[in-house]
Amino acid sequence: MRVIRILPNLPVAGIDAAKGFYTDFLGLGTEEFNLGWVARYTSPDTDNGVGTTAVQLVSGDATAPEDSVISVQVDDVDAAYAEAQRLGYEIVHPLTTEPWGVRRFFVRAPDGNVINVAAHRS
Repeated sequence: MRVIRILPNLPVAGIDAAKGFYTDFLGLGTEEFNLGWVARYTSPDTDNGVGTTAVQLVSGDATAPEDSVISVQVDDVDAAYAEAQRLGYEIVHPLTTEPWGVRRFFVRAPDGNVINVAAHRS
């Protein structure tokens, strides 16, 4: 498994109410997606030499029992799931292909943080 990118998942009361701060004030003006309960905003200058500048706003995960603090995109989510199980980590949300096309699972880190490990459709 190789990590492709890591994004913070910020808890918000509502996407629409929070959007203006992140887009207008911080300049993350590109809305990559908005599912109503999670949305990703990136800088228009995403190729800034230091990687993607982005944040995900989450008002409550639609299918998982807990919200995650970060999303980790990997090249092989099935291998990541098998490794998490082999190492005995708590699986918070089982490996699932979600209706919006992401295959993911949630795992609890030893420090208690819940991590969303995902792979996107090719």
